[in-house]
Amino acid sequence: MTTVGWLQISLLFLAVLFVIKPLGLYMARVFRGERTVLSPVLGPIEGGFYRMSGVDPNKEQGWLGYTLAMLAFSLAGFLALYAVLRLQAHLPLNPQGFPAVPADLAFNTAVSFVTNTNWQNYAGETTLSHFSQMAGVTVQNFLSAATGMALAVAFTRALARSKATTLGNFWVDMVRATLYVLLPLSIGVALAFVAMGLPQTLDASVTARTLEGANQIISLGPVASQEAIKQLGTNGGGFFNVNAAHPFENPTAWSNYLNIFAMLSISAALVYSFGQMVGNRRQGWALISAMAILLIAGVAVTYWAEAQGNPILTALGVDPALGNMEGKEVRFGQAMTALYAAVTTGLSDGGVNGMHGSFTGLGGLVPLFLMQLGEVLPGGVGSGLYGMLVFALLSVFVAGLMVGRTPEFLGKKIEGREMTFAMLAVLILPLVILGFTAISAMLPFAVASIGTAGPHGLSEILYAYTSTAGNNGSAFGGLTGNTPWYNTTLGIAMLLGRFAYVVPVMAIAGSLAAKVKAPASAGTFPTDGPLFVGLLIGIILILGGLQFFPALALGPIVEHLAMLAGQTF
Repeated sequence: MTTVGWLQISLLFLAVLFVIKPLGLYMARVFRGERTVLSPVLGPIEGGFYRMSGVDPNKEQGWLGYTLAMLAFSLAGFLALYAVLRLQAHLPLNPQGFPAVPADLAFNTAVSFVTNTNWQNYAGETTLSHFSQMAGVTVQNFLSAATGMALAVAFTRALARSKATTLGNFWVDMVRATLYVLLPLSIGVALAFVAMGLPQTLDASVTARTLEGANQIISLGPVASQEAIKQLGTNGGGFFNVNAAHPFENPTAWSNYLNIFAMLSISAALVYSFGQMVGNRRQGWALISAMAILLIAGVAVTYWAEAQGNPILTALGVDPALGNMEGKEVRFGQAMTALYAAVTTGLSDGGVNGMHGSFTGLGGLVPLFLMQLGEVLPGGVGSGLYGMLVFALLSVFVAGLMVGRTPEFLGKKIEGREMTFAMLAVLILPLVILGFTAISAMLPFAVASIGTAGPHGLSEILYAYTSTAGNNGSAFGGLTGNTPWYNTTLGIAMLLGRFAYVVPVMAIAGSLAAKVKAPASAGTFPTDGPLFVGLLIGIILILGGLQFFPALALGPIVEHLAMLAGQTF
């Protein structure tokens, strides 16, 4: 580890901290329906959408109506994207002449982008046409992110209101998230990416003459526009197979900085919006503090592990002062690769600028563990916020049991109904991840897809189901996922991780909205101070650690201990 590396990491977090408040205040105004600087331009467009679709923006929905609208919209998005992928050969903007995407891969890909997972069992530059990239996956990058933001805002209203029967209007929240937040920010970031050297063209490729005198065909396409919403919407799906390690997706240290900044900005600022909308900014900062502490700890451990180098390679004569550079781009080094890895898995982004499977045992453990904590550091846009609020409810419930009082959160009493739905939500991840991992580790044809035998191979399978169930989308590497078994089961994991989780969360929102919002009393446990932050961190670690530690012990932990002993598998 170096001083320069820590300075790079610190400046990035400071930049994000600087933007949290202004962007958070802006989004709070957007979702309250208040006038913003963009209203004169976008207001008429927003109204036109409502008139064309027959939506009454003043008519709100209860939690069930809001949830059903979200599910119907997601189903329509899945069917549309699946059709684009299956009909790709007959659609325009296909200069490469790519054939239709096979049925099982099309199912996996359509589910992936609709659920904001962006797991990719294909190489984008050799599989998808420009039309599929733009009208298919990029459109869903916007819509799936907007859906997550809408759900988080609905949950926020449930805590802000008293004796309410409605949570807002899904169609209005989704349109505003897209029109006022994601679209203008994406235009700005895309232009910045173009200035940094990312391609933005409808050409299929360019032919370059190599130093050896051979011709090399280099794929091109509308990269910058997809890259912008990929990061701002915490989607993570890359135009190219190697994602942000590709020089056309991430050519310089500055583009790498912008990638990470864009990933964090909306998710972190939305937590501040939450504090603003519930009338308690300190509560927003408390949640941000818990997220930041865990995320920074993940960055520190990953950076330390990778900077130590690999003892096995050291024994072969490799200088340990260089650290572990396997699977990393020289233009980024350990510090910015470790930062990217922790941020992309603490979020539910899934983009990578290095190969996580090439990290040391401990370095690879951290991204895996951060995903297993529930993708709440700060998680995907919207999904991270409502996931963290579920942990907050569990934390105050535990605090209430300790002191023998009915727990409260922001003036709402937390009772058995809320805890039942909260436990249904938090048990989804371990059930899906551990269940599918155990089955895949027993089936010969599933085991045949791993790239490395032993504990690393188990990590490949465990990482795949953790990433998909957590709607992250990053890959450990080594696993051949484009098979009927993995395309199908990983797709099911994505569906359950998104929708089986969010339905009980919305049921909690409906229950909380109907409760009377009581003022704080002398006996109220404060949830906006250091004590609550510590308790919240403890609950997150306990739930993640106790559920997944046995599996981690058989995979990356064993691999780490073996590496220290100089053993290979």
